[in-house]
Amino acid sequence: MIKLERSAEEERAKLAGLTGEAHDTQWRRWREASEKVQAAVTAHAEASGASRYELEQAVKKAVRHAQEDPAVE
Repeated sequence: MIKLERSAEEERAKLAGLTGEAHDTQWRRWREASEKVQAAVTAHAEASGASRYELEQAVKKAVRHAQEDPAVE
């Protein structure tokens, strides 16, 4: 899930500065990546009985903190 979220965040970041068709195309890429994250979070939460919201927040936090830590790569 962390790899999926990281991929979705990378696609989102690519939206910066785009306009028109380029923006629309990249937005679709980001949306598809985000949908994969959401599906994985939902499936894992259902299988484990975990809170979907808490699981999603933990994944987002892990990705965010990894991006902020220069030692992580």
